[in-house]
Amino acid sequence: MNETITATGLPPAFPDRTQLPDEEGTFVKNFHEHPQSLILTDSIWPVVERLHPDGQYAIGQDCGIYWRETDPPERGAEAPDWFYVPNVPATLDGFRRSYVLWREHMAPFIALEFDRGNREEERDRTPLTVAADGTTTKPGKFWVYERIIRIPYYGIYEMRTGNLEVYHLIDFVYQRMQPNERGHYPIPVLDVELGLWQGSYQNQELLWLRWWDSQGNLLLTGSEQVEIERALVEQERERAEQERERTQQERERAEQAERKVTQLAERLRAMGIDPDAED
Repeated sequence: MNETITATGLPPAFPDRTQLPDEEGTFVKNFHEHPQSLILTDSIWPVVERLHPDGQYAIGQDCGIYWRETDPPERGAEAPDWFYVPNVPATLDGFRRSYVLWREHMAPFIALEFDRGNREEERDRTPLTVAADGTTTKPGKFWVYERIIRIPYYGIYEMRTGNLEVYHLIDFVYQRMQPNERGHYPIPVLDVELGLWQGSYQNQELLWLRWWDSQGNLLLTGSEQVEIERALVEQERERAEQERERTQQERERAEQAERKVTQLAERLRAMGIDPDAED
């Protein structure tokens, strides 16, 4: 007897990135967050390129990480100001709208939030709870990163005060890290350190969140590298010019000394003395 088996009562498949919103519908809160994200991405790019010669990594900037299916969908997403995910494609079908955890199964390795001053959202440890009527309490961002997504490193930078907190996931719980002797927070897997740097970037003089290598050398942005290379070329040009001037001065001194010898010989000959005669 032939029996036809049909799938009944199964829940619908989880949506993918093409079915989920890719924006929060709000403006960036200030003029500093966008360049802060750029300086982080620009300077760490050579590091992740070395770690992933196959190009399998993604860096998100204020992009949604969907970790739970909800209605509306945005309630099941968090959007770190900056995050890095190893071993995933940089794009999907040539473009990324958001990062869907249940489709790619790889947690971000580090997430950074730029605290806008209220000191609450980024540190909210409110757990996800479900009431008897099925309604849920929206969990806090800190709780989601620690307990659900389980991001190994989580940093909170208060741009107004210059305070930086970095947490490391140890035994499934975030432990606040202590800075090293340079005031930086080491991320050994990446062989980098995270810290604060006072300087100018994109016409803004601020205390920026930046990367250093494990020896304490600042990781440069592309424009900084070009500026240094330009300065080295100019330095070499000036050195070559100084060497040319030194050679020219030595030649002039030699010619002047030769003229003096010639003039002296002429005076001696005028006096009836042959300067070339042997004694």
